Amino acid sequence: MSELPPPAAPAAAEPSSLPARARAANRGGIGLGVVALIALAALGLSAWQTYTSRHESESLRQDVARRLADADAQSRAARIAGDQIREATREASVKLGVLESKLAESQSQQIALEALYQDLSRNRDEWAFAEIEQTLLVANQQLQLAGNVRAALIALQAADTRMQHMNRPQLLALRKAINDDIARLKAAPYVDTVGLSVRIDTLVAAVDKLPLAAETRVTDGAGATPEAALDQATSGMDQKAIAIAEGASAWKRFWRDVWSDLRQMVRVQSVGEAGVPLIAPAQAYFLRENLKLRLLTARVALLTRDQATFRSDLKAAQDWIARYFDVREKSVAVAQSSLTTLQKSAISIELPDLSVTLAALRTASPATARESK
Repeated sequence: MSELPPPAAPAAAEPSSLPARARAANRGGIGLGVVALIALAALGLSAWQTYTSRHESESLRQDVARRLADADAQSRAARIAGDQIREATREASVKLGVLESKLAESQSQQIALEALYQDLSRNRDEWAFAEIEQTLLVANQQLQLAGNVRAALIALQAADTRMQHMNRPQLLALRKAINDDIARLKAAPYVDTVGLSVRIDTLVAAVDKLPLAAETRVTDGAGATPEAALDQATSGMDQKAIAIAEGASAWKRFWRDVWSDLRQMVRVQSVGEAGVPLIAPAQAYFLRENLKLRLLTARVALLTRDQATFRSDLKAAQDWIARYFDVREKSVAVAQSSLTTLQKSAISIELPDLSVTLAALRTASPATARESK
């Protein structure tokens, strides 16, 4: 703030005070200049401050606008990201639901498997006993129905091996019974049912090739040709009759045809040995078929271990071969020898049963043990 000039001196002042007044006036002009200068400086400073403030305000406005634009862009990006996050969250929720359902399914399956495993663990002994019982029943059937000692022995040994792997003390009595049956079967006489059956089948197949005695022990005079028979008939004629016969070619052809027809209608055989039965071709077929039937009946008796029927059928087949077939032929002799050997075979043998072993199995069974409790 500028200083005010001092009040003017009165006009009646003394002359000695004029220089002082001049000096005071000079000082007052200088003060006014200083005040103006200060005012101009203040005005410039104020203008500068105004300009600076306006510039800063414009910069601040632009910065705020830029920041608002960035914030708007970030807000849009945030909305897009939020939508994506919500979509991803929804997909994750769906997948989580699927995983939860699969987890629940796997848990239920695991529970079912654990229950099945517990069931298997409980029933493992029963199943093992059931298999052993089935094996023993097969062995008993092979003995009682087919008389197959070898098959029964194999089944018993398999059952004993299975129980050996189980290693249960309660099976000692059953294993002892099985070992006793194995020892008895090994000591029993062996009948080669399969081998005997094969030999009978071989004889059945050879029946059609065996020569009949009526076919090989005859002298067939009817086997000559019509020309030879006519020459033989005219051999006793004299030369003149022969010339007449040769000249009558028509009659010769006629007699040749007649002779051929008669030869086909009538067959004359001369038996070389007495007692050889004559059999017509149709009867020969039925003879061979009946012989096969006898042999097949013997094979059935073999499988059923019927010793009497077996030997009776073989004896009848041997008698038929000796009567109707040529025993001098090698094939017939071999068949007779095979039949003799088969008749000597003993097929009816007493085999041990497995009733004691089956009773021991039922005693050692877990089901029986539970019933007893």
